[in-house]
Amino acid sequence: MLIERLRLVNFRQHEDTELLLGPGLIGLIGPNGAGKSTLLEAIAWVMYGMPAARGTRESIRRRGAPPRAPVEVELDFALGSHRYRVRRTLGSAELFLDGDPAPVANSLQAVTDRITRLLGMTRDEFFNTYFTGQKELAVMSSMGATDRAQFLARVLGYDRLRLAQERVRERKTTARATLDALRSGLPDPEALRADVMQARERLAGAEAAAAGAAAALAAAVDRHEQLRPRLVALRARRERAQALVRERDRIGVELDGLAADATRLAAVVADAEGASARLAALAPRLERHARLRAERDALDAVAAAHAERATQVGELEAVRVRQAETAARLATLAEPAALAALDGELRAAREALAGVAAQVEELQQGWAADRQDARSRRTQLREQFRDVRRQLDEIRALGPDGSCPTCARPLGDEFGDVCQLLERQLDAIREDGNFYKRREEQLEAEPEPLGAARAARAAAQQALDALVARQAQVAAEVREHARLVAALAADRRRLAELEAAVGREVAAYDDARHEAVRVELRALEADVLEAARLRVTAERLAGAREELGAVAAGQEARAARREAIAAELAALGHDEAATLALEADEAAAQRARQEAELAHVRAVAERDAAAAALREVERRQDEADRRAREAEDAAAALALHHELDRAFADLRTDLNQSLRPDLADLASRFVRDLTGGRYTDLELDEQYVATLVDEGEPKPVISGGEEDIANLALRLAISQMIAERAGQPLSLLVLDEIFGSLDEERRASVVDLLRRLGDRFPQVILITHVDGLREGFDRVLRVGFDPARRVSVVRDEPVGGGVDVAA
Repeated sequence: MLIERLRLVNFRQHEDTELLLGPGLIGLIGPNGAGKSTLLEAIAWVMYGMPAARGTRESIRRRGAPPRAPVEVELDFALGSHRYRVRRTLGSAELFLDGDPAPVANSLQAVTDRITRLLGMTRDEFFNTYFTGQKELAVMSSMGATDRAQFLARVLGYDRLRLAQERVRERKTTARATLDALRSGLPDPEALRADVMQARERLAGAEAAAAGAAAALAAAVDRHEQLRPRLVALRARRERAQALVRERDRIGVELDGLAADATRLAAVVADAEGASARLAALAPRLERHARLRAERDALDAVAAAHAERATQVGELEAVRVRQAETAARLATLAEPAALAALDGELRAAREALAGVAAQVEELQQGWAADRQDARSRRTQLREQFRDVRRQLDEIRALGPDGSCPTCARPLGDEFGDVCQLLERQLDAIREDGNFYKRREEQLEAEPEPLGAARAARAAAQQALDALVARQAQVAAEVREHARLVAALAADRRRLAELEAAVGREVAAYDDARHEAVRVELRALEADVLEAARLRVTAERLAGAREELGAVAAGQEARAARREAIAAELAALGHDEAATLALEADEAAAQRARQEAELAHVRAVAERDAAAAALREVERRQDEADRRAREAEDAAAALALHHELDRAFADLRTDLNQSLRPDLADLASRFVRDLTGGRYTDLELDEQYVATLVDEGEPKPVISGGEEDIANLALRLAISQMIAERAGQPLSLLVLDEIFGSLDEERRASVVDLLRRLGDRFPQVILITHVDGLREGFDRVLRVGFDPARRVSVVRDEPVGGGVDVAA
C-alpha cells in the first residue's frame, strides 16, 4: 500500500490541507499541537469511519467553522496494480477505482466494508500493521511475560481462535442438553406396541357392529316406507271431509246473517218513503227561505261598502299630515353631493397620515436596530473575552508542559508566543467592548427627529378622526334623505288612490229592511234543518231496495250449496277409526326407524373413534421414531463439537508454540538489514525478552542504540506477520513520535536504521517534533499553527526553500 495524496477540509484544526506524498523517507516535523497526528487520524477515519476517530462526530468539525461547513477527507492510495480514491464526510462516503467517475461503493458502511475486504484487515489490524504510535516502539519491554503473550496474540488475531472455541463449547453444551431432553422423553417401545395391537382390535369390532346396525336400519326404513302412502291417502280423505263440514257450518252462519239483513233493510225502505213525503210538504217554505237569503247577501255588501268609505276618509287626512311633515324634514338634511366632497378630503388626510407614519416607523426601526446591534456586539464581546481569559488562565496554570487547547499537544517553546497572542486578543476585545458600551448609552434617549415625527403623526391622526366623524354624520343624513324621498313618493301614490276611492258613488242602504230580512230568516231556519235531515233519509231509498234484492239472491245460492255438500259427504265415505289405527302403525314404524338410525350413528361414531385412536397410537409411534433419530443426530453433533473443542485447543497450542520462533526469525532478518550484518540473529526467550546474537553468542548487555535496533526490528516483525496473514505486502510504515526520551544521537541512529530499510518499505512516514532530524529525510513537510486564523499550516521544505502547500 502506498499513500499518494491526502486532503483535509475542516477536519480538526485543518481548514483546507492537501498533501502530495510519494515513496521514500518522509518527515512530518512540527511543534506539539500543530496537527501532525491529526493527519494520521484523518487517514484512519477516511478508511474506517467514526470508530477510528477520537471523540464524537461534532468534535471532528474544525473550531470556528460555520455550522453547515463541510467536513471532508479525501485519500488517494495505490494497492497492487490498482489506484483508489476514497472520500468521506460526516454523512456520506465514496470509493473510486482507477479514475472511474462512478464509485464502486457509495455509503458509509459500504465503503468501510469494501476497504476492509481490499486490505484483508480490520481497523485494529490496520493500525497494528502500518502505524506505530507514540512510545509504542519499546512497548513490549515494559510488559510482564503474560502481558507480552496476550499482546502478541491480540495484535496477530489469535484471540479470534479463543472466541471460536468458546462458541464451540457453547454449542457443545446445547447439544448435550438437547440429547438429554430427547432421551428423557422417549416412551417404552413394548408398551407402545401393545397400544397399537389393542387399537387395531377395537377398530375391527367397531367395524362389525357398524355393519349390523346398517342392516337393521335398512329393514326399519323399508317397513316405514310401505305404510306412508296408505296413511297419506286416508289423511287426504279426512282433510276433505273436515273441509266440507267446516264449509257447511259456515254457510249456516251466513244464512242466519242474511235473514237479519233482510229484516233491517225492509225497515230502512219504510223510513225513506216517509221522509220523501214530508219533503214534498216543506217545499214552499224552503223556496221562501232561498229568496230571503239572496236579499240578505245583497244588503250585507252595501253595508260593507259604506263602512269602507268611512275608513278611507280617515286615512286620507292622516296621509296629508304625514306628507307635510316629511317635506319639512327633507329641507333640513344633507344631500349626496356633500358626502362626495368629504371623500376627497378624507383621501388627502389619510395620505398625509400614512406618509408621517412611515417616517415614524423608519426612524423607530433605525433607532431599535442601532440599539440591538450595540447590545449584541457587547454580548458577543463579553463571551469572547471570557473564553479567551479562560484559555489564558488554563495555559498559564499548566505552564509550558500543558496541552494546547486546540490540538491537545504540549506547548513547549511556543508557550510564551501563545500567551502573548491571547493577551493581545484580550486588549482588542476590551477596547471594542468600551466603544459599544458608550454607543449603547448614547442610544438610550429617543432621537429628536423621531419625537418631531411622532407629534406630526398625532396631529394628522386628530384631523383624520374629525373628518371621519363628519363623514359618518353626513352619511347618516344622506341615507335618511333617500328613505324620506321614497316615503314621500309612496304617500303621494296612496293619496291619489284614496281620493279616487272616496270620489266613487255608493248605492243607498236601508237598515230597517236589512233587519226584517234577518228576523224572517231566523224563523225559517228550523224548517231548513228538518229538510236537511229528511233529504239524508230519503236518499237511502234506492240503495236499500237494491241491497234487499241482493240479500234474497244470496239466501237462495247458499241453500243450494248446503244441499250439494251433504251429497258429497255421503259419497266420500270417510272412516275415522280406520285412519287412527293406520296412524298408530305408522308412528310405531317411525320410532323403530329412528332407534335404528341412532344405533347406526353410535356404531359409526365408535368405528371413527377407534380409527382415530389407532391413528393417534401410530402417530405416537412415528413421533417416538423421529425423536430417536433426533437423539442419534444430537449425539453425533455432541461428538463433533467435542472433537472441535479439542482441535481448537490443539491449534491454539501449536500457534502459540510456533509464534515465538516465527517472530524471532522475522525480527532476525530485520536486524541483519538494519545493522548491515553486524548482528545476525535476534532471540526471544519464553517470556518474549529480545536478545541480540553477536557471532553466534547471545549479547546480554546491549547499548541504547542496540536496544533501539531490537525494538524496531521486533515491531517491524510483528507488522510483517499481520500483513502476511492479511495477504498484503508490508510496503508502508508510519511512525508517530517513536523517539520518546531518546537523546539526539539515538534519534539519528533510528533514522539511519529506517533509511537502510528502503528496499523493504518503499514509503516510510515519520512524525516528530524534533527539528534537528530534518537532514536525515528524503522529504520534509513542515506542520505549523497559525494563531490568527487558528488553523494548521503545512509547508513543503525541499532543498532550496519552502513553499506553502496547504492551510
